[in-house]
Amino acid sequence: MFVLFLCSCNNKNASNSENGNDKITEFDLNAAKAEIQKKTKLFTEAHIKKDTAYLNNSFSQDAKVFPPNSEIVTGRKAISRLNSDWVNYGVYKFKEETTSFYGNGDFVIDEGTYYLVYGKEKTIDKGKYINIWKNVNGEWKIFSNIWNTNLSTQTP
Repeated sequence: MFVLFLCSCNNKNASNSENGNDKITEFDLNAAKAEIQKKTKLFTEAHIKKDTAYLNNSFSQDAKVFPPNSEIVTGRKAISRLNSDWVNYGVYKFKEETTSFYGNGDFVIDEGTYYLVYGKEKTIDKGKYINIWKNVNGEWKIFSNIWNTNLSTQTP
């Protein structure tokens, strides 16, 4: 991961072709953050609304999800099964709050905390996450997603 950012540490996108002419454009981190925060809000709401079409389309084709206590889920097709299982289990509240945001025109990293209420027993979970967003043909898609709880799993 370090190599990725080391190799692409300038804030310019190499090319955007317009009418056959290549031009260099500045990457606007604040604009990317605003766009991804909107997408994140829709993403969390989609869990509650059971909108698996929106959830599935939020991921790049080559995405990976690292769920807690589970194997890595790779590719949009496999992630769509995970999304379906998750929303059918029941999500009643879900909020993500960004604590750090950085990157370039190809990838951005959104680190933060989450609050989640899910399942028949309306279990409350609080934890942290990292989403790596990938620019796919001008649209930000989740490329990698990991989260885990801050709460103890042990009972006294």
